[in-house]
Amino acid sequence: MKARILVIDDNPDIAHALKVLFTINNIDCEHQLTPELGLAALSEEHYDLVMQDMNFTKDTTSGEEGIELFNEIRQHFDDLPIILMTAWTHLETAVDLVKLGASDYIGKPWDDDKLIVTVNNLLELGELQHAQRSSAIKHNKQRQALADKYDLCGLRFQSDAMFNLLQITTQIAHADVSVLITGPNGAGKEKIAEIVQANSSCKTGPFIKVNVGALSPELMAAELFGAEAGSYTGITKRRIGRFELADQGTLFLDEIGNLSLDGQAKLLRVLETGEFERIGGSETIKVKVRIISATNTDIKAAIIKGSFREDLYYRLNVIELPLTALNQRKADILPLAELFLANQFQLTEMASQTLKHYAWPGNIRELKNVMQRASLLATDKLIDCDVLGIEVDLPNTMMQKGNDEVTEGEINAALDNASGVVSEAAKQLGLSRSALYRRMKKFEITL
Repeated sequence: MKARILVIDDNPDIAHALKVLFTINNIDCEHQLTPELGLAALSEEHYDLVMQDMNFTKDTTSGEEGIELFNEIRQHFDDLPIILMTAWTHLETAVDLVKLGASDYIGKPWDDDKLIVTVNNLLELGELQHAQRSSAIKHNKQRQALADKYDLCGLRFQSDAMFNLLQITTQIAHADVSVLITGPNGAGKEKIAEIVQANSSCKTGPFIKVNVGALSPELMAAELFGAEAGSYTGITKRRIGRFELADQGTLFLDEIGNLSLDGQAKLLRVLETGEFERIGGSETIKVKVRIISATNTDIKAAIIKGSFREDLYYRLNVIELPLTALNQRKADILPLAELFLANQFQLTEMASQTLKHYAWPGNIRELKNVMQRASLLATDKLIDCDVLGIEVDLPNTMMQKGNDEVTEGEINAALDNASGVVSEAAKQLGLSRSALYRRMKKFEITL
């Protein structure tokens, strides 16, 4: 499909010349004589680019009409490329409008070859931008559809990595199989376990959590299987274990990789038979429990070292859900930060950039703590870098909004960090989207 350009100029001769030029270059061109007619045409038809004059009334040279038209177009069509047509007397005004988001300006008379190159570049960038918007809309619809169909337990996310993991998580949640969630400390393994349980066939049953890695070998059996009164010093009445409490529901065993070998052997027996006895008791208790376990250790390496039983690993790991570190899914940082702020505070642009560029060794747990600290220290509803308590060396281009000296390497790095989303990369660089497009054009950077 041909690109469509709208020329808004009170001079029919200029419009005719542009129409001939664009037609021989396979571009459709239409013309309107006044700002009012131009705005009406934009509201009724789709155009890929606008070229507008700066003056429309006879003997008017201030450029105010062009400024008003530009602002009106930008208000209703914020992503539409706009090229300003100006005489040398209006050059300063045109430059000011470019800073405000105009795509470019051309002088009268113009160089046909340079104008065609400029227009083709803007049209190409517009196609990329449209594709990115369409992709973002598609992704948002997919995420919303997942949230509508399944209980995601209030999880906030934006990254593809988390979306893909949640698709698998909700798909296998209903199956009566053991699940092993792997990932670093503080990455959100317990939240994934909650989502599995909330969408399982036993979601109405109990959901019992226990950190088995924190239990001593002496306490592990009593904690998991229970104990009869008098079975050991200090117990005066029967103690119900976690397996018994979780009957007809789900038992979440956190930090399973730190369980002792003796504890592993006892756990394996229960997983194989569904039966156990309380400490000091002779009654065999049979339960039906869905097992979800989690670990931050490399279980396969522990098996090779002899510190983890291979047969238990395969019992626990019918389905593995690998959760990546927060710094590997940076798109989730700001949604999570906003969740922890509970819509009571607003992050400044520099605070947002600091959060996104911090390494987060403590993952989501650390992010939650930072947001709680910032909420307490903020003097108003605006959170800036000074109350975050973390240090990040941001690129100079982020410290100086609008800085023209952005290098090709910085642009490529920002685009890579933003997964190719130009608006996000522009924010990182402290530039407007159109300013970034111009620099991409300068360095011949394509997505």
